[in-house]
Amino acid sequence: MPDALPNHPGDIFILNDLILSRGISASRKSPRLRMIQPVQRAQTAKVQRLLNFLQPGTYIRPHCHLLEHATESVCLLGGHLEILIFNPQGSIRTRHHLTTTSPLIDIEPGVWHGMIVHAADTVIFEVKKGPYNPETDKKFASWSPEEDSPNVKDFLARLKSDA
Repeated sequence: MPDALPNHPGDIFILNDLILSRGISASRKSPRLRMIQPVQRAQTAKVQRLLNFLQPGTYIRPHCHLLEHATESVCLLGGHLEILIFNPQGSIRTRHHLTTTSPLIDIEPGVWHGMIVHAADTVIFEVKKGPYNPETDKKFASWSPEEDSPNVKDFLARLKSDA
């Protein structure tokens, strides 16, 4: 199964029930328990906009964006997401719960962060300056397990218990 749905064609993107249900359904079926719906028409767009459909148990490995223009804005559209901010050694500095009453976080480049999904069918809208290049987009934290590691479940449990 792909990690993302196809880029949206046309001059206008409107988020509607069909797009929401398609993304949620795909995230439920994905082995990664998440699915991206690009909003921009091409990965080469100067501003990357995407919907991320998330299920509890998905692992978004702690990372930071090193490029000076790589500020990341995340807006919760539904569900409940916790953003964890780490120091460079991997200790949690702060926790931020994105909810309907506090739905937005903006993270500057160089800030180590990760996410914990607390509600089924969580949907976020992310914005970053592009174009997207997987080689330079993010640096993963060496103190966190790789996505396919058998240590992921224990790592997530530890992050949750450190609350």
